[in-house]
Amino acid sequence: MSELTVISNKEIISTQNLDQNPAAVYLAGLTPTGRRSQAHALRVVAKLLSDNKADLITFPWTSLRFQHTMAIRTKLIERYKPATVNRTLCAIRGVLKAAWRLGQMSIEDYQRTADVPCVAGETLPKGRELSQCEISALINNCVTDPTLAGVRDGAIIALMYACGLRREEVVAIKINDYDPETGRLRVLGKRFKERTAWLTNGAKQAMDEWIRVRGNEEGSLFMSINKSGRVREGKMSNQAIYFLMAKRGAMAGIKSFTPHDMRRTFVSDLLDAGADIATVAKMAGHESVNTTAHYDRRSEETKRKTAELLQIPYPTKE
Repeated sequence: MSELTVISNKEIISTQNLDQNPAAVYLAGLTPTGRRSQAHALRVVAKLLSDNKADLITFPWTSLRFQHTMAIRTKLIERYKPATVNRTLCAIRGVLKAAWRLGQMSIEDYQRTADVPCVAGETLPKGRELSQCEISALINNCVTDPTLAGVRDGAIIALMYACGLRREEVVAIKINDYDPETGRLRVLGKRFKERTAWLTNGAKQAMDEWIRVRGNEEGSLFMSINKSGRVREGKMSNQAIYFLMAKRGAMAGIKSFTPHDMRRTFVSDLLDAGADIATVAKMAGHESVNTTAHYDRRSEETKRKTAELLQIPYPTKE
């Protein structure tokens, strides 16, 4: 049995109504994307602390104490990068806080158990940026597609690059959120925070072309297209955006990328063009410029150019 085990092999884990389950209550307050990642983190913790006998719902979170959270921190450090460890600790704190708010833990027990330090460390940023040639290849692939899917996909790709939107933000947009006269777009971000995005030049042209073929009927801005090539009522899913990007990337013959890489490219290209990081943070919907800074790859390009200052006298073989 693991030294981290909190519950015994013989203990029968009782389930609670979900409205009284601290893990369920905590997850219910997150966005769909955050809910998926934090639910996964809590499953990992529940299995480690129960010797694989419990999941995130059946695990007795209120039984945790400081020694347990410190032990799980140590175990996570052995397996994961600092960012993953800290995200998991954040999930644990969130569940403990929900347990306190539900009256299932005293304030003293909650504060002591949650008082586990984050892990210091810095990891290389994930993902990659797309070059202007790659963005052009994606757009051209859509423009040369004579179907409605080509028009829609071109508008989505242009929007995600021009405004740095998340997948869930794209599918949540209603047609009334966009003003075709000014290019102003209302975006509903994380934790239901609204912000304004602006579509200009090519991005606005792509969007206006999509609306022309879509029509002005109320509902989601981007909708599914059936096999016969007709627009179908109902919004697209987050996964549909992922598949769309993968499909267009393969057809355009560019290196694999994710929808979030469009957001990384948006931030990096604006900063590289000289935009103020505080303004870019607002445009991206980041609460802190520190988050925006994680997307900034200019320092890596500076290091690459600096490395080129050294000339290595390696002879060329004939």
